[in-house]
Amino acid sequence: MLSKKTKYAIRALIALGQNFGKDSINISTIAETEHIPKKFLEQILLEMRNAGFLYSKKGAGGGYSLLKDPKEINLVQVIRLTGGPISQLPCVSINFYQKCDECKDEATCGIRHAFLNVRDATLKVLSETSIADLIAQEKLGETETL
Repeated sequence: MLSKKTKYAIRALIALGQNFGKDSINISTIAETEHIPKKFLEQILLEMRNAGFLYSKKGAGGGYSLLKDPKEINLVQVIRLTGGPISQLPCVSINFYQKCDECKDEATCGIRHAFLNVRDATLKVLSETSIADLIAQEKLGETETL
């Protein structure tokens, strides 16, 4: 399950992505339009800025903007930055591997084998889905409801 932090990060990136190539957006605007607590959003945006996703500008007319095209930011990057592992079991995690205490033999463990497949399928979808894809999906949803 995605953490609130990860969901908020994705929502903020969508808002910033919709404004890509234009002026910066201030934190208050993002917090209000996306219904994200401002203090929490400040921490998330700072973390994403430090990771190279965002540019920040101080002062009048300041705020945040994307450093990269929304097509270049995929969900797996955001989830790993804000939420940690993609896999549901520590023994199948690529970046956060830990041996399961109750496992007798990883090579023959049926549970591990099944969740390796789940991890690989999940990674494929998340790696191939960009912020631009989410923006396009939301726009498609808006036109379908009109």
